[in-house]
Amino acid sequence: MACTTILVGKKASYDGSTMIARNDDSPSGAYMPKKFVVIHPEDQPKVYESVISHVKIELPENPMRYTAMPNAVKGEGIWAASGVNEAQVGMTATETITSNPRVLGADPLVTYQPKSDDQEEIAGGIGEEDIVYIVLPYIHSAREGVQRLGSILEKYGTYEMNGIAFEDVNEIWWLETIGGHHWIARKVPDEVYVVMPNQLGMDEFDLEDALGEQKNYMCSLDMKEFIEEYHLNPSMDGTLNPRDAFGSHDDSDHVYNTPRAWFMERYLNPNSYSWDGPDADYTPVSDDIPWCMVPEKKVTVEDVKYVLSSHYQGTPYDPYGAYGDKSMNGAYRSIGINRNDFMSLIQMRPDQPEDSRAIEWVAFASNAFNVMAPFYADIDETPEYFANTTGEVSTENFYWSSRMIAAMADASYKKSIFHIERYQEHVMAKAHQIINRYDDDLTKESDIAKRMQIKREANREIAKMVKKETSDTLSKVLYELSNQMKNSYARSDA
Repeated sequence: MACTTILVGKKASYDGSTMIARNDDSPSGAYMPKKFVVIHPEDQPKVYESVISHVKIELPENPMRYTAMPNAVKGEGIWAASGVNEAQVGMTATETITSNPRVLGADPLVTYQPKSDDQEEIAGGIGEEDIVYIVLPYIHSAREGVQRLGSILEKYGTYEMNGIAFEDVNEIWWLETIGGHHWIARKVPDEVYVVMPNQLGMDEFDLEDALGEQKNYMCSLDMKEFIEEYHLNPSMDGTLNPRDAFGSHDDSDHVYNTPRAWFMERYLNPNSYSWDGPDADYTPVSDDIPWCMVPEKKVTVEDVKYVLSSHYQGTPYDPYGAYGDKSMNGAYRSIGINRNDFMSLIQMRPDQPEDSRAIEWVAFASNAFNVMAPFYADIDETPEYFANTTGEVSTENFYWSSRMIAAMADASYKKSIFHIERYQEHVMAKAHQIINRYDDDLTKESDIAKRMQIKREANREIAKMVKKETSDTLSKVLYELSNQMKNSYARSDA
């Protein structure tokens, strides 16, 4: 499933937070409505069974409470997608990534095989549907998340290639699956950000550290033998570039994937390299765009939202733009597209008490036209406006209201973009103001129950503010769109 991820190390962020963020995009042809909820320990089964692959997995005792962004409509599994647990560990899963025939031939994906006349049913491996649900409630650090997921992959396998981010207040780890049972993981350096656009991304890997001290790298225990046996490393000097060894190198990547990495790094490092013109260091079709970079300025939550909303603003590739060669408008797959279902940005703030450290920023529908709202993540409930999504279109929840705003604003872009920008600015400013105020209240209260109540009140106030701003914006873009109807008739003297 198409997605875009950005990870920001604590020395690269504006406030010392670690930040992990991802767009979740629905497949073509249908939306997958999402909701923001809390899953309590009593809701976790003892044995998990995947809807898609039918794999059954025994789960550990004593799961923790955690937030999640599951599907709002039953039928295709939970797809918990992103969340924070009671131990203040964040996780987002997954970024669908690519591989190559040599890897998939050496370690085939573990696909479900239904019962037939010739054989009994054979369960498949795990996938995006399952990963957050079977990992996040049981881990106490980002590193522990890598270790748990790695062991599950080795035992049960996977039916798809994925990238998964884990985060605590000190570290971010990024794990990529390699074929059906193998995996590699790297600790994100504190001073960098990472961009991931549906490709296997890591461009360097220290196999010696991964199989030894595991200070900055981890992997399957047999990774060295796996690479050697199947001749997977094409390097001339023996160094391991995972992107070359395990990733794809298709022409379609130059339309679908590499342009997204190019735009994000072009925005966050505009002066570090030449990004445009015939002599550019990197172009939208470059295969060697760095996996991580030190930003020119410290990265804010607004920066993260902007790059994950990209439609190539300020370039000839903007589908809404009139910049440069118009024949190139829409040439590359945008990040902020109609199929965005949600965006989650998890921010672990080192200057706050543990139970109010994690802020989860949530947005629904197309990022080009939506807003994101922050919520305290160590909570026992979420506001109804964000939790009550159903399969039926309604203005009573944030998901469908955001969908309607996006559809109308897209169809009346020139008239509506002003309203969208005002909407985004108002919500972000008010959201920061509310969180700042409740952070102050929390510093004055030590009682655990009362602190929980303060966080509930903060989240409800944010949801109430967002609902009002969303309703107001929906009305404005509806007017702009209706004024463009073929039978509209405006008179100045009316």
